[in-house]
Amino acid sequence: MKNVKQPQFQWSFLAPRYWVLGFGLFCWRLLLLLPYPVLRHIGNALGRLFSRLKIGRRRAAIARRNLQLCFPEKSSEEREAILQQNLQAVGMAIIETGMAWFWSDARIKKWSKIEGLDYLKNNAEKGIILVGVHFLTLELGARILGLAHPGVGVYRPNDNPLFDYIQYRGRIRSNRALLDRKDLRGMIKALRHGETIWYAPDHDYGRKNAVFVPFFAVPEAATTTGSYYLLKSVPQAAVIPFAPLRNEDGSGYTVSISAPVDFTDLDEETAIAARMNRVVEKEILKGVAQYMWLHRRFKTRPTEDMPSLY
Repeated sequence: MKNVKQPQFQWSFLAPRYWVLGFGLFCWRLLLLLPYPVLRHIGNALGRLFSRLKIGRRRAAIARRNLQLCFPEKSSEEREAILQQNLQAVGMAIIETGMAWFWSDARIKKWSKIEGLDYLKNNAEKGIILVGVHFLTLELGARILGLAHPGVGVYRPNDNPLFDYIQYRGRIRSNRALLDRKDLRGMIKALRHGETIWYAPDHDYGRKNAVFVPFFAVPEAATTTGSYYLLKSVPQAAVIPFAPLRNEDGSGYTVSISAPVDFTDLDEETAIAARMNRVVEKEILKGVAQYMWLHRRFKTRPTEDMPSLY
């Protein structure tokens, strides 16, 4: 298992071209010293501000369309209520990312709890595919869970070297190692050594290495075949989903770990992808308003000549 090359501090980070970002990161970190109840109010305010900006309105249109496609049985009023909660949660996600990267272990533990940890402990020797759905709280959820059960995370380098350095340092705090998100061989090797790997199969990663299977009410959603290759290479690995959720009463966060899902009766790409989507759906339904609806989940169509869903 080859860890990605760790970004190093560079004296060039002190150059003027990094001053704006550096000052922003400094202010962000200072802000995170405030008590959590205050941070909640700030995060909600940032969410309201985001919804009024041009980029926020554009993303809101994408999220509204995703909700319409996934939940046609809901009324437009119900979907709009979910959307407004979701937009407000976006602002809080900025705060939560900082919490994940900069808060002390003690402070993280104070404001979080984990349910279902025995599912990980009882399957640790098999290797675990930890299915992390893209909730807005995913970054913080990974930090919370990593304190109790460190795993092998995935990592996509940022184009800005300073932000890349900060991001890496934040993510490695609760992981044994970080792999490039495209390093399938590294993931397989980690599983064979009994490691827990973070795996998020719920985005649209394009037509290459994808099959088209149902996702909620969308009959043909591009879904990665990575699940098939992981399970084919390490059939004994346990597939365990989890959902990091923000408690509605303001008491912090609950990481809910679900029971292992059996895939041993399947050996075909499409069937495995379809079942994995059902696993993802079940986790999303635990906190629909906290899911990352702002990305174009259904941008890739089965054929290039089919009209866009957006």
